[in-house]
Amino acid sequence: MNRTLLQTQLLYDEMGKSEKKVADWLLSHPGEVLPYSITELARLSESSEATIVRFSKRLGFSGYQELKLSLAQEKENRVVLPTITSADSCYEILEKVCNDAYLSLERTRRLLVADSMTRAAEAIASARKCLLIGLGSSASVAIDAANKFLRAGCNTYAYSDTHMQTIAISQLGAGDCVVGISQSGSSKDIVDGLRLARSRGAITICVTGAERSPIVRQSDIALVTDTEEVRHSTLGLNSHISRLMVLDALCYYIVYRNEEKISGLLSEDERSLESKRVHEDGAAAGEN
Repeated sequence: MNRTLLQTQLLYDEMGKSEKKVADWLLSHPGEVLPYSITELARLSESSEATIVRFSKRLGFSGYQELKLSLAQEKENRVVLPTITSADSCYEILEKVCNDAYLSLERTRRLLVADSMTRAAEAIASARKCLLIGLGSSASVAIDAANKFLRAGCNTYAYSDTHMQTIAISQLGAGDCVVGISQSGSSKDIVDGLRLARSRGAITICVTGAERSPIVRQSDIALVTDTEEVRHSTLGLNSHISRLMVLDALCYYIVYRNEEKISGLLSEDERSLESKRVHEDGAAAGEN
């Protein structure tokens, strides 16, 4: 993994027009910058020496020479261009997916508002009942999160069937909570579910990749993840990982603030599950 070029991709949208010229040249000529002076790079990238210094500092370096040193130290790492092509081997695609996942998680970390995360975690922890709803790939995220919150001592349930979502939400009230998960933020059934939950007095939370979307308008707390779901054709993996990461962080927050209580619950869970495990003799625990 060439972290300098990954950092360039991560910060690209924050750069000015001239800095983007430098970034574009570096990304399209990986490994070629080392022989060039700052004057030569300025000419090649159609920018200026001052722009290259500014670009270097944006990436966290003191100047161009430190940027070159970082690239030199990484030169043994094969540079992986971001776009997946039909000529890529399966392993090369794996490298690109891993790099894009790293960028997605970093973008998500920078997007999230710390106070919103705390409020969401505390709302879930204190809710009499918490429902997590999602469709498609978001349904698997909802189920995974509900299982973890349940083991953390929260009264949580996940629903992916739209009829069951409506039935379950219609039975909620003040003191309850609904978490709607939708990358697009415009899934009608999820938006309608949060609207119904609000009308019942429940707290509504959304996990979405679309900051300006219908789901945000129906949420008391919005957790916005990386918005570039298919930037390099990774079929939605990045957004999936980002959503899982956010919900895992909420779960850890709850666990570590109730560690004494949670430790007992987790121990009881393990004892309860012992009978479900196959031992060396091939028999489940507890069998004769």
